[in-house]
Amino acid sequence: INTRAPLPHSVCGLAWSRWSKMSSSGWILAVCLVVLEGGRHAVWAEEGSGSERNCSAIPPYLPPTAVNTTLRLRDLRASMIPLNISAYIIPATDAHLSEYIAPRDARLAWMSGFTGSAGTAVITQNKAVLWTDSRYWIQAERQIDCNWELERDASVRSITNWLILEIPEGDQVGFDPFLFSVDIFDVYNTNLAPAGRLLKSIPDNLVDKIWTGRPPLPPDNPIRLPDSVIERTWPVKVEQIRAQISDNPYKPTAVLLSALDETAWLFNLRGNDIPFNPFFYSYTLLSMDEIWLFVHIERITEELKVYLNTSCYHSYCVQLLEYSSVRSYLQSYLQKPNVRVWVGTEYTNQALYELITLEDKLLTSTYSPVLTTKAVKDATEQRILKEAHIRDAVAVMQLLVWLEKKVPEGTETELTAAHFVDQCRGKQKNSRGPSFETISASGPNAALAHYSPSNETARKLSVDEMYLVDSGGQYLDGTTDITRTVHWGNPTDFQKEAYTRVLMGNIEISRTVFPAGTRGVNMEMLGRRALWEVGLNYGHGTGHGLGNYFGVHEWPVGFQSNNIPFQEGMFTSIEPGYYKENDFGVRIEDIAVTVPATTKHGNNYLTFETVSLVPYDRKLINTSLLSPEQVHWLNKYCETIRSVVGPELERQGLKEEYDWMMKHTAPFLSAGASAVISSVTLLVTVLPSVLLHNLL
Repeated sequence: INTRAPLPHSVCGLAWSRWSKMSSSGWILAVCLVVLEGGRHAVWAEEGSGSERNCSAIPPYLPPTAVNTTLRLRDLRASMIPLNISAYIIPATDAHLSEYIAPRDARLAWMSGFTGSAGTAVITQNKAVLWTDSRYWIQAERQIDCNWELERDASVRSITNWLILEIPEGDQVGFDPFLFSVDIFDVYNTNLAPAGRLLKSIPDNLVDKIWTGRPPLPPDNPIRLPDSVIERTWPVKVEQIRAQISDNPYKPTAVLLSALDETAWLFNLRGNDIPFNPFFYSYTLLSMDEIWLFVHIERITEELKVYLNTSCYHSYCVQLLEYSSVRSYLQSYLQKPNVRVWVGTEYTNQALYELITLEDKLLTSTYSPVLTTKAVKDATEQRILKEAHIRDAVAVMQLLVWLEKKVPEGTETELTAAHFVDQCRGKQKNSRGPSFETISASGPNAALAHYSPSNETARKLSVDEMYLVDSGGQYLDGTTDITRTVHWGNPTDFQKEAYTRVLMGNIEISRTVFPAGTRGVNMEMLGRRALWEVGLNYGHGTGHGLGNYFGVHEWPVGFQSNNIPFQEGMFTSIEPGYYKENDFGVRIEDIAVTVPATTKHGNNYLTFETVSLVPYDRKLINTSLLSPEQVHWLNKYCETIRSVVGPELERQGLKEEYDWMMKHTAPFLSAGASAVISSVTLLVTVLPSVLLHNLL
């Protein structure tokens, strides 16, 4: 179906270079004139075309999703002059190096218009450049205006090489040290210093100074978790971390906790400062006999003060200090004799690290002892996280059943589907909202690995297109993340092959047996092998850790080179994919927990137990590509869905979803046969037993 929509020339009416040089009054006048003319000079675009900027066109073309950044760049460049810096770096993170950030910390998005979760901007007096990875290239072309250049290599090396070419030797490059991790700063400095380009630390962020209407601090107070979801009280956790401080041969006297999930985990607290993530702004400095918690004190209720023992001064009393005082207090602590602070370089910002100038005052590791301890879930955390996934599976099945009925009617869009799954989750026990913005993507939009629909981009769902939905929920007892890809019509042979090979990668990782202590990076290729065999691949990671009512991407667990080795009790996603640009995307994502494996000769071996329990799309599976072992795993998985999720569907009175689940978990035939369900299997699965008896 070709639908055509008029797009006014708008800002495309004049060459972009002319716009960027206008005074503000001239700019406003020009906008008014062009808008008035826009009705008579419309650009007509086919559906799906014209969604990306074209700065080489005359006049330049900008989609409606692009943001005009001319005035913002002008103001930032003016603020750079008195500081004697030739370039300014803007990362897409906050002072805690978070992946997901609060609106008030979205400096990169405000400056550039680009809202992806990974990117870095560099601004000089005559250029503005955005670096991001392959997940976000198309999104960036839809959101940034023609003031910006896009670099398709997100590495720090690419950024520093560009800086060396663009600014003279001896010039300074400004940065906010609160937004640089220790490790990232070191990479920048290692590349720039030998070339004579100097990094200048500017703790007062330049974007904040020009950001009119910057969102305020969220008003919600932190809360404590109920005892029903806790096995270890916060004093027990403090004792565990102090034991690691004491046992460390380098004799640290305190550990500095900078990542938001570190403090939240340690004290069994949750907050609402970060969208989709139950965190609150905080730091903690923990020594063998004192605990300092840096927060916005006015948000700590009297109940929490009692809970944290804030009115006493022994080793299990928490001393509350203002969030903004962390830098000055750390400085005063370092002036004491015989102290050494343990920091995890991955999540400690340079603003705090640069205070520790003496080597004998510092101990570093990649991750703090809190992050590595938190990575292994205790028995209660494992149990309740599995329970949350059962209820979450119900919500996802409700979505898939609803879509199967509604899509043929031609009334639903990517956005309505995203809203529907959020509503389904919201009705489940202990729901606390989504765990991230739902990726609901049809056809070519699904080829964007991290696309999320908006009013401007939402595509109508069709039986003729592949549909990918990556979504998750926050529950008081756990966090979920699951991706399913489906087709309601007649998929092509290539679409079925791509889907099946992605599924093969998921199965191969899920069924592998490995020694405890194996790093995920050493297994990651199992998720790609079936794709590699036919020259296909994907450009994102294969899996990440997951929390208990925490972050949906919880480090340091996963399959990347900087993840820690797998131990029993770790939860990770397994999510291979394939994306054909401007056509379709496939991703199959499950959460799994590492459990002991039974082997013939060895004892200390692990495997994965999948806890995401939603059927795969049978229409897209070509079992002739599967090995007998893969078919066996698939059938066992279907049996687990029936035995675990089936009773929950019945308990909630969801008969339609129960029948759908039984139909989609019927046994697969052996390799070499079709995945289509036989008529007898359908009868046994779906028809009531009395009717079946009469038929037979």
